[in-house]
Amino acid sequence: MIDTRRLRPTPFPDLNDVLHELSRSVQAVLGGGFVAACLQGSFAVGDFDRHSDVDFVIAVEDELSDDQVGGLQAVHARVFDLDCPWAQHLEGSYFPKRILKDCAERGKPLWYLDNGHRSLVRSNHCNTVVVRWVVREHGMALAGQEPATLVEPIPVETLRREIATTIREWGTEFLREPSRWENRFYQGFIVLNYCRMLHDLHTGGTGSKRAGAEWAKATLDPSWAGLIDRAWDGRPNPALSVRQPADPADFASTIQFVQYVMRASSKPG
Repeated sequence: MIDTRRLRPTPFPDLNDVLHELSRSVQAVLGGGFVAACLQGSFAVGDFDRHSDVDFVIAVEDELSDDQVGGLQAVHARVFDLDCPWAQHLEGSYFPKRILKDCAERGKPLWYLDNGHRSLVRSNHCNTVVVRWVVREHGMALAGQEPATLVEPIPVETLRREIATTIREWGTEFLREPSRWENRFYQGFIVLNYCRMLHDLHTGGTGSKRAGAEWAKATLDPSWAGLIDRAWDGRPNPALSVRQPADPADFASTIQFVQYVMRASSKPG
């Protein structure tokens, strides 16, 4: 029986074509070293739109060889050049299956494709508890094993500890040098991510930026609602907004919001 979910993993036929080409090409390079490919991120949790990044995880048998990395670099360069905007917004990592399975292996660098880039680099960007949780609980299979089989069960407190640490460490970095982030894209990106992280910390699960924003508006001090709405409305066309200065008043409020979420996340319960 044909699994139509894998034939049409998203509602966008042009994106499905890109994902099939990526999966087919990666399998051709890796051969027996390929284990699985799946979507995670907003497409997996079900809260996506035309402005969403396309987050993927590819599981492999072992660490990639130099020849495999060379072949994959060629694949990603070719896919990036496809005549489809989605092809320039893929983001994800190649996990050796033993590393993906065990969240104790988090933090180690992997071969990673950043959004808007055409080649792999070494990064720990995806090697987190949160990504593993999304893969296990929500991952959408593109090829190979089912996502839920790729990751061992993760204790909720392990997830919460990582989220709380990220809120604290990213917030400290941002507050130390806020000028690094002072453009329209990152101003809204920070607000929405802090909504999402606080929501995930509260629920003990992983959700989307949209769910986090709606929860924050309904739960937090109402004075933040306008900032959150403007952050969401500013999501279209990130390639343009990243080159535009942030609204000074909204940027000042974003600094205050990060401080607010850092305090809220440190409270017991």
